[in-house]
Amino acid sequence: MERLLELYRQWRGEEPANVQQIPGGGSNRTYFRFTDSEGQTVVGVIGTSRDEDHAFIYLTEHFTRKKLPVPRILATSDDQLRYLQTDLGSTSLFDAIRGGREAGGRYTLKEQELLRRTIRELPNVQIRGARGLDYSNCYPQAEFDVDSVLFDLNYFKYCFLKATELDFHELKLEADFRLFAKDLTTDLGNPVPQVESFLYRDFQARNVMLDHDGNPWFIDYQGGRKGPYYYDVASFLWQASAKYPHKLRRELVYEYYNSLKNYTEVPPVRHFVSRLTLFVLFRTLQVLGAYGFRGYFEQKKHFIESIPPAIQNLRELLASATVFHYPYLMDVLRRLTELPQFQQIDAVASRADGYKTTDLNPYKAHPADGPATFSKYDAQGPLVVKVYSFSYRKGIPEDESGNGGGYVFDCRSTHNPGRYEPYKKLTGLDEPVIRFLEDDGEILTFLDSVYRLADAHVRRYIQRGFTSLMFSFGCTGGQHRSVYSAQHLAEHIHEKFGIEVRICHREQGITQTLEAQK
Repeated sequence: MERLLELYRQWRGEEPANVQQIPGGGSNRTYFRFTDSEGQTVVGVIGTSRDEDHAFIYLTEHFTRKKLPVPRILATSDDQLRYLQTDLGSTSLFDAIRGGREAGGRYTLKEQELLRRTIRELPNVQIRGARGLDYSNCYPQAEFDVDSVLFDLNYFKYCFLKATELDFHELKLEADFRLFAKDLTTDLGNPVPQVESFLYRDFQARNVMLDHDGNPWFIDYQGGRKGPYYYDVASFLWQASAKYPHKLRRELVYEYYNSLKNYTEVPPVRHFVSRLTLFVLFRTLQVLGAYGFRGYFEQKKHFIESIPPAIQNLRELLASATVFHYPYLMDVLRRLTELPQFQQIDAVASRADGYKTTDLNPYKAHPADGPATFSKYDAQGPLVVKVYSFSYRKGIPEDESGNGGGYVFDCRSTHNPGRYEPYKKLTGLDEPVIRFLEDDGEILTFLDSVYRLADAHVRRYIQRGFTSLMFSFGCTGGQHRSVYSAQHLAEHIHEKFGIEVRICHREQGITQTLEAQK
């Protein structure tokens, strides 16, 4: 500490008026906030690894020359184990979106905007930050390669998989690991030439600081290296504890994709999503390895509690297993998710109206909640919109308000994912089905017309003081296209008009209420 104080005195020319140690998260570095006689603050850092500190200092100075949103290095010691940097304040993105995280993934519009700003800025660091960067200064290695992938996959195998005592064939698993590593490090089939990019590696909400205007600033990139930009998107958006809902996660992926276009030529959407899915799987296994080591071996409760949501992420990924071509690895992972110790996840409140879920899918109703139906709406009060999905085989839903049922839309003209085996047990709320429908595109064209009609009708009903309006979407089984359409129209109306919207996926036994915005 005395040597850090001496560095401050040399830089500032006076003693600090106040010194306060500040939390360092999971870092092995120690941080202090120095305040001078005029109330100005800087952050002092004491590191334990010269190579790691050198990587951070080099990268920061390089990014500063590129005018990227990172702290500035003000002074360094000769051995680079101590340095001073500008103070970015005390508000991290992790802290700013705590409310949405603790509410089980119900993020406010303000929190969603902070996430959008952050993901839009990421390509700036990855692409512009890579230009002219000397990767020999990176630590512990210069590039994302097959060896680094295999290291992380074996970390998962030894620190997590073996700890579960699941039986598996070492050589068969190793063969799929090598194939997986090759696919992650070679972008075959991409019609766009690969662009050099900086892989942040530890891109997470804790490593993003927010200024007074809510703009993101980036820290803790000292483990970065040359590598594919997909990795950071997967790391950020599929962080298990964040509990980002599917719709928000999809929107943030497209925010990133559209922002990336400002810095480089991008691959087609289908190729981008396919590549991203590979990195989501890799990142999920990497995280489970870390949780296994910290939880099973170091007995840290927080990491043990983080395992079930990470396993749930893995379950959802395996539902789209047609993307993955590693049969033995897929078999092992499926058996892993079926182990008894990962079947019980405490029920959490996911809606203010008392709706519960026994897993981490916010749309699956608890069986105890009874049949999926709405109580008769009292005609006194503001407009409430009800949106149904249904199967034509079982008839069009009745309108309990007595108003005749409103609009009924037939989704059967659009491409049906239910015709294909991987999707037969899923619904329009599940990520693989959503990707199928949106990649195909027919459902998006269909809904564009629905949105225009619905917007005009809702707006007019509000003007006239009406209290009830109903939309229904039907398809063959009431499982895929109708569920997707009903959910998306409901969320569209709620976001645009801020009114209460009640959703009923009749054949799935699911109800949900989107509360009116205050």
